Amino acid sequence: MPELKCFALNCSLKPSTSQEKSSTDKLLNDLIEALARHGAITAPVVRAADRNIKPGVLSDQGEGDEWPELRSKILAADIFILGLPIWLGQPSSIAKRVLERMDAFLSETDDRGRMPAAGKVALVAVVGNEDGAHHCHAECFQALNDVGFTIPANSGVYWVGEAMQKVNYVDLPAMPDAVQSALAMAASNAVHLAGLLKQDRYDGVAQ
Repeated sequence: MPELKCFALNCSLKPSTSQEKSSTDKLLNDLIEALARHGAITAPVVRAADRNIKPGVLSDQGEGDEWPELRSKILAADIFILGLPIWLGQPSSIAKRVLERMDAFLSETDDRGRMPAAGKVALVAVVGNEDGAHHCHAECFQALNDVGFTIPANSGVYWVGEAMQKVNYVDLPAMPDAVQSALAMAASNAVHLAGLLKQDRYDGVAQ
């Protein structure tokens, strides 16, 4: 199995300077631990709210735009993890901005029509204390697949608390068994698929 690199982007609305703990961070770190058991190497999680990700659909929106650096980190990884909270039943606005910026991949194909994310695997980790995890996965996976990422089986991991209550994932005394098994399966499938794609990249189509 080749060495695999992972990169996780936390799309919480909270910057790292916030005094509040991030449930998204907690779930991402739990998933990273599961990936590490298979030998995957993960760079430090980046909090998107700490970066100036300008609106737009280009890979570089000009002066002050910090997306190009994040784009490089995403494309340097074999496994990309998008972590996000649910707000009003939707993926966070920051997650949507990240996906919008990846729209540029559609026009950045190589001589065989492959987008920059071709041959790379994507996972999505969702947290919230309301319904909407499956909806968020559907939106994110559709977008990630459109811009070239490959989605492994059982790769949508999540935790949602009881609706209209204040218990968050970060406050749980222990990881629920269902979450633990979902993380283990997602990690195993992602590493397996990423390893295959790293050794045998998609051919694309001659232009």
